[in-house]
Amino acid sequence: MRRQTLWIALLAATATLGTTASYADFIDDSQVQLKLRNFYLDRQYDDLPQNNWGSWSQGITLDAKSGYYDLGGVQIGADLLAQYAFKLKQLHDNPDWVLPYKDGKLKDQFGKVGATLKAKVSQTELKVGELLPVSPVLVFDPSRQLLTTYSGAWLESKDVKNTKLTLAYVNRINNRYDDSFEKLTKFNPPREYDNGPAADGMWIAGIDYQFTKELGASYWFANVEDIYKQNYVGVNYNTNLAENTKLMSYARYFDNSASANDLYGRIDNQAVSLSAKVVHGAHTVALGYQQMMGDSAFPTLGGWVPQPYLVNWGVATFTNAKEKSWGFTYGYDFSELGAKGLNSTVTYFTGYDAEVANLKDQKSDEWNVVINYTIPEGQLKGLGIQGMYIDANYDWKTDLKEYRIATTYTYKF
Repeated sequence: MRRQTLWIALLAATATLGTTASYADFIDDSQVQLKLRNFYLDRQYDDLPQNNWGSWSQGITLDAKSGYYDLGGVQIGADLLAQYAFKLKQLHDNPDWVLPYKDGKLKDQFGKVGATLKAKVSQTELKVGELLPVSPVLVFDPSRQLLTTYSGAWLESKDVKNTKLTLAYVNRINNRYDDSFEKLTKFNPPREYDNGPAADGMWIAGIDYQFTKELGASYWFANVEDIYKQNYVGVNYNTNLAENTKLMSYARYFDNSASANDLYGRIDNQAVSLSAKVVHGAHTVALGYQQMMGDSAFPTLGGWVPQPYLVNWGVATFTNAKEKSWGFTYGYDFSELGAKGLNSTVTYFTGYDAEVANLKDQKSDEWNVVINYTIPEGQLKGLGIQGMYIDANYDWKTDLKEYRIATTYTYKF
């Protein structure tokens, strides 16, 4: 009954056009979740404590995805994402990129609501409205309290065997620390809060093809109008080495250049990434190499948008001009020792030969230690706790340490 009440408003405009069966599909195939997230982040700079930032906040998110309503061969639906967060404590007198910052302090609360209309014919689906893409050229960001999302249109087709085709147009971004959609800009620290030149929109096209069960490849193109263009080629090979051992490997290449009016000046960057991960029982071992070529750093969108398709990506990013980097990861699932729901990961990155602010041969390194525990059973089943420690060190700027604690719980209607 609760689910039916939630969807009745979204269905009202089309309910009279279909059958009782299609109405049932719209309701019964829906997924409605209430997500609670308590998030603590404290970043401390070794030699500049006056620049420290962080906060403790509580987030509440309603994530509702309808089923599909049949309109004579075209299936339609709607998704709703309502996000809200309030401050529990401000740790330092600086913006923390988690909560909005205004008049010298973090806002006590903020929220945002987005809706998406979706239409599907066979295996081709169009989404219009708020978007949460996962692609080599654009991803949403779940790493802080509220999500970074986008607005636009996203068309995805799987009608061709072993192939996924994507066409999209994105015209706005709703940053993780913002409560409204803004035009697209280029990330250009340290003036992140200044409104730099903006793009009218971003065009995206991609093709993913699976040659065999083990081997796949991708090509994607993006044009952030008048700011930068991006070409991406990726190959992945995944296979079972033994009954209890899996190999996942990737080769990825980005080519970045300025677009049309060059609003942020000349951009010349190429990035090569190679990685291999072996999972053997409870153990995971990964190795990644990354190299930046060209005279520019790797471009990303304003709003601290991540690029997880680079194999070495952390707080230090390892994306400066000419920079080379290695990444090493070890993970362990403690279920093997009887601690079901407990796992940990340790990652070390090291970068060198970077050109930053007219300085050459700059080095950086970073440690990430992550511990996750999800209660596996009982009344609190699904309650998750994550602790993260980050230690980043640079030749050209102040070293930092960061502490994060996130407690999450999802209630499914």
